[in-house]
Amino acid sequence: MLTQTTTRVLEPSDLGAALAILESEPVANAFVTSRVQVAGLDPWRLGGEMWGWYADGRLRSLCYSGANLVPICATPEAIRAFADRARRAGRRCSSIVGPAEPTAQLWRLLEPGWGPAREVRANQPLMVTEHPSADVEPDPLVRRIRKEEMDILMPACVAMFTEEVGISPMAGDGGLLYQARVAELIGTGRSFARIEDGKVVFKAEIGAATTLACQIQGVWVAPEHRGRGLSETGMAAVLRYALADVAPIVSLYVNDYNTPARKAYARVGFRETGAFMSVLF
Repeated sequence: MLTQTTTRVLEPSDLGAALAILESEPVANAFVTSRVQVAGLDPWRLGGEMWGWYADGRLRSLCYSGANLVPICATPEAIRAFADRARRAGRRCSSIVGPAEPTAQLWRLLEPGWGPAREVRANQPLMVTEHPSADVEPDPLVRRIRKEEMDILMPACVAMFTEEVGISPMAGDGGLLYQARVAELIGTGRSFARIEDGKVVFKAEIGAATTLACQIQGVWVAPEHRGRGLSETGMAAVLRYALADVAPIVSLYVNDYNTPARKAYARVGFRETGAFMSVLF
């Protein structure tokens, strides 16, 4: 029997097949799944193309190509096909991110033409929990941010992004896209903070949410308040909201060298179940 393989840009009619693959790994795929569930597969609404890799006439693997390049349930053969398509299209993304092994393979194939990267974070532990720890009391002052508090939250969001990524989110378009994203998270009730004297002391967001899993991101403590355990009590509070209101499984990923954060998340109830990788341009 001849084995035929091909890749193509998926269309709205492929939504059911794409969601079946995305939902087969709900934690690892939470970011892309949340976008597809809201926007479908139309590139204009999705903010990028969804590439599909077929074997024997069946959709087997995906790759989201937008601001990020994200391999999804990708086999080694699919990765090679996605790398070929990405090379032909040229680099349009600001990062490659996904499960560590397929992302590393994808980067090895793309690096000769796309490199050097600004930074490669090869091992970012993926942490998951279904139950909060009883050892850390949630901070009662951490709450959902209201729309009228966006001006209070934005400086903390910009500081967190700049500290984490190494560049300001206000560069390029003046921060319009970033401000829209922050506003979206506030509007959907997925932005949380502790505010004292008109300033953010702790903040975090549920950046991706599906009915099966959600992902916490943007965890930040104001520098003058670090070392007081606010990341633990704050995360315990956000975790409580997430499990009660959003999804039965909560995840996040963290840089492997950030030992204090990994220990803090473990104390709150997270356990390491895998690893992500990020290539930043």
